[in-house]
Amino acid sequence: MKINNNYFFTIREDVKDEDSRSGNLLVRSGMIKKSSAGVYMFLPLGLKVLRNIEKIVREEMNKEDALEVSMPTLIPKEIYESTGRVQSFGNSVFSLKDRFNREYILGPTHEELFTIASLSNIKSYKDMPYSLYQFQTKFRDEARPRYGLIRVREFVMKDAYSFDKNLDGLDLSYNKIFNAYKRIFDRLHIKYNVVRADTGVMGGLLSEEFQAESEIGEDILVLCDKCDYASNLEVSECISSYKNIEDEKEIKIVKTENKKTIDEVCEYLKIDVKNSVKALLMNIDNELVALFIRGDRELNENKVLKLLGAKEISFANDDLIKDSNVVFGFTGPINLNVKTIIDKEILNMKNFVCGANKKDYHYINVNIKDIKYDLVEDIVNVKEGDICPKCGSKLYFKKGIEVGNTFKLGTKYSSILGLNYLDENNNLMPVVMGCYGIGLGRCMAAIVEQHNDEKGIIWPMEIAPFKCCIVIANTKDEIQNDLANKLYNLLLNNNIEPLFDDRNERMGVKLNDMDLIGIPVRIIVGKRASENIVELKYRNKNDIFEINIDNVIEYIK
Repeated sequence: MKINNNYFFTIREDVKDEDSRSGNLLVRSGMIKKSSAGVYMFLPLGLKVLRNIEKIVREEMNKEDALEVSMPTLIPKEIYESTGRVQSFGNSVFSLKDRFNREYILGPTHEELFTIASLSNIKSYKDMPYSLYQFQTKFRDEARPRYGLIRVREFVMKDAYSFDKNLDGLDLSYNKIFNAYKRIFDRLHIKYNVVRADTGVMGGLLSEEFQAESEIGEDILVLCDKCDYASNLEVSECISSYKNIEDEKEIKIVKTENKKTIDEVCEYLKIDVKNSVKALLMNIDNELVALFIRGDRELNENKVLKLLGAKEISFANDDLIKDSNVVFGFTGPINLNVKTIIDKEILNMKNFVCGANKKDYHYINVNIKDIKYDLVEDIVNVKEGDICPKCGSKLYFKKGIEVGNTFKLGTKYSSILGLNYLDENNNLMPVVMGCYGIGLGRCMAAIVEQHNDEKGIIWPMEIAPFKCCIVIANTKDEIQNDLANKLYNLLLNNNIEPLFDDRNERMGVKLNDMDLIGIPVRIIVGKRASENIVELKYRNKNDIFEINIDNVIEYIK
């Protein structure tokens, strides 16, 4: 591609409304452009990058004998209603009606359609196993789009689905695609961790996430410093090492006037916050529930929802607590007349502080025998330094961008939609499914987050929009022009498409642009053009060396 008189632009300064390094660089390099919140255009250079990512994904999926299809994005709403996912997705679904007042949604994911497609193919156990995949645009109405391509409303996903007769078959299919994912992210040069995760709205038996390491990652990865334990914070089990070996003391009520927060109370009473229990009054599916956890811990809402089989959780308001004996700021688990759940760590605590359900008062020296509760379970987030559930060593955190996920769906969708088969004994059985997704735009963003410097993007060779660029030092020099054009055609004839900067611009502008857009190999045609000598430089190295044009093709290949 020759730049002069073609679609090419860069932006010199940082873009004000981009809140991530990758978003800023991709916009500045002219690869993407925001059209509205969470919706981006992919411009010529950016689309080439996206296609290169897609090519890698397709190659690795095809190696595992997965077949490519294409599903519609406009889906009758009744299909999603039949599996309960309109309710699961809630406000995240884009809904619309046609001229006949029939309701549709813009597909946020495609489990249902792949299941329906397989109704035509699967009759017997002999019709499995197989896997299908697609590259398709998904739509989700994100409440707060951010971080460029990382949190968007419209995005391209590669989603795949496997179909097996039993769980053993699912394990085999799952492992094949799981290993394909490892090869994909290795080829994309993404540094990642695989972590156990919540099955979420997809449901099923197991979920694992491929998380690209990044400081702007929205997910917290919980890792062990000794073993291979890896989990998303939202599902990581909390194994507490905290134990109080004191003898139990006599419970007392003390005045704590105007001390409403747990930190204020502990400071006033001169005790360690770890020896206190705080209350969280929550609205869980329109029911008031009091949750009690150690004073320095954070509630894990995901664990609570899973525990109760609930859909929504939020802080309780005045209307919900009006018929209870709850006293905001002084709520405790003693003689409380609402549903009460305590974190299991409290079982190991002694002589702790908690609210007295009386304004300006707290109890001290409280023990587990003093309180009544409906449920006890792990409902808190782990903290760095907590015990690894697998080996007992210390846990530490990293931030990650979810670029891929894999699910063992089991029979969730096949059972509802009637995808059954006749087994070897002529019994009708539900098909066992797996689901696998990769966000192409997120991969693109994650690569930039991990591969950049003060000058711009540093694309890995296989991902770059062009493998090399040709820059003419002086476009008015006929010899330089002739050699540059000769080199351009030579590269094209050898199936290497270069980016040819033939603009009548200052050399500094050209070099800055090539660094910004991240072309791996730069070829400068300059003063030694008359000798057929050009300069070569790698984007990720400082060294510049000279080479004869006759050797350029072999060298670049």
